Parts: sequence; C-alpha cells; structure tokens
Amino acid sequence: MTLFGHELRQGRIALTVWTLCIGFFVLVCVMMYPEFEGQMEEVGAMFASMGGFTAAFGMDRLNIGTLIGFYAIECGSIIGLGGAMYAALTGVGALAREEGGRTAEFLLTHPIARPRVVAAKLAAVAVQVLALDLACFLFGVLSVVMIGHEVPWQDLALLHGAYLLLHLELAALCFGLSAFVRRGGPGVGLGLAVALYFLNLIANAAPAADWLNYVTPFAYTDGADLLTEGALDPALVWPGMLYGAAAIALAFVKYSRKDIR
Repeated sequence: MTLFGHELRQGRIALTVWTLCIGFFVLVCVMMYPEFEGQMEEVGAMFASMGGFTAAFGMDRLNIGTLIGFYAIECGSIIGLGGAMYAALTGVGALAREEGGRTAEFLLTHPIARPRVVAAKLAAVAVQVLALDLACFLFGVLSVVMIGHEVPWQDLALLHGAYLLLHLELAALCFGLSAFVRRGGPGVGLGLAVALYFLNLIANAAPAADWLNYVTPFAYTDGADLLTEGALDPALVWPGMLYGAAAIALAFVKYSRKDIR
C-alpha cells in the first residue's frame, strides 16, 4: 500500500492537468453546439458527401445535427485520443521511471518482491485512468446541463464506457512496454496511441483495411457503431482485452527477471 500511495502522489499533478485540459475542451466544444444547432443539418449534409473523410469519422452513419451525434464526433475525438495519450504516458512510465530516474536501486533494496512492485504500480495506473474517465464523464454531463439540454444518460454512459475500455487497454499495452524500456518511454507511448488512432481512421475509410479493426482499440469506441447498435461489439472488445492481459502478464515476467541498471 505504501508504494501504491506513493505512485498516486507522484502522478497527481499530471492527472489533474490532463483532466482539466480534456474537461475544458469538452465544455467548450459542447457550449458551441447551441450556436450552430440551427445550421447543423446543412453541415451534416455537407460532411455526408465528402466520401472517405466522412467514413473515417463515422459521419456517414451519425447525424451531427443532434446533440449526441455532435458529442460523439467532436467530444469523442477529444476524450478518446486525449485520454489515450494520458493512459499511454502513465502506463509506459510506471516501471521505466525507476531506471530512468535512477531510483530502482533504492526501491529494490527494500524487502518487497518484484511482482508486488509490478502489482502496486499496475493498480496505481488503473486507478488514475479510472479517475480521469470518471471526471470526463462528469464534465460531459455538466456541459450538457449548462446548455439546457436533457442529459442522454444511456448514450453518454455507453460512449464513456467504451472510452474507459480503450484507455485501460492502452494503459495495459504501455505498461507491458514499460518493463522493456529504460528511457524514451514517453515517445514510445504517445507514438503507439497516435498510431492506433490513425489505424482506426484508415480502417473506417478503406473497406479493404477492415481487418485493422481487430488491431486498434479505437475501433470499438466508434460513436457511429455504438449509437447505432446501442452496445459494444464483443468481437472487437475481446481481442483488445486479450492484448492488454497479455501485455500485463509479459510485464510481470520481464520485470521479475530484468537486470536493473
């Protein structure tokens, strides 16, 4: 518990900054909706005729003229990618930070087994990601209330539940990577998050690349699919959860045997 609490204290500033930044952009984005609400039908029709660009962002199946459609497309990109970058940074730095900051020697001389170190750091990463996503959900609800619209609880819960799974998977993948890297971890984490985001855009825009949906976790957070089907697609979610579980298992194995420098 001491190490777990220490990890949370170390990450509290980054968590606060990322939460406030993402929440602020969500508030600003939703606050803009009433200004354009009367023109959204025309805007939606314009976007619907833009071919691959329209398909990439799901605007061929989602009505941007509605509040929830607007939220899924505009705010979904902010929360999905912003939260993924935070989760990647938090996960990839969890184990690598000890060597990069030259504190591994101090930590590992204490009477605590390496698997317990990994478990405590993993728990801290999960709690921070959960805190970020809960705050984003509350910001989303607050923003809808502020513009005077009825809160679409079910749709918001579905969207944010998908974002949470996305962020947990990215955190797990990067946590696995953190057992292998000693420095340069932030670049690796951010690169992975951004690469997976663009793989999702490619999969949406090009039918021939549909198989990429089983590689990138952004596939099961597609607002068009979620709001059309009313549920997550298990065929996309389960592979992602397996990737995350495999990465965590690999982190335990690697860090327990790693030659710490």
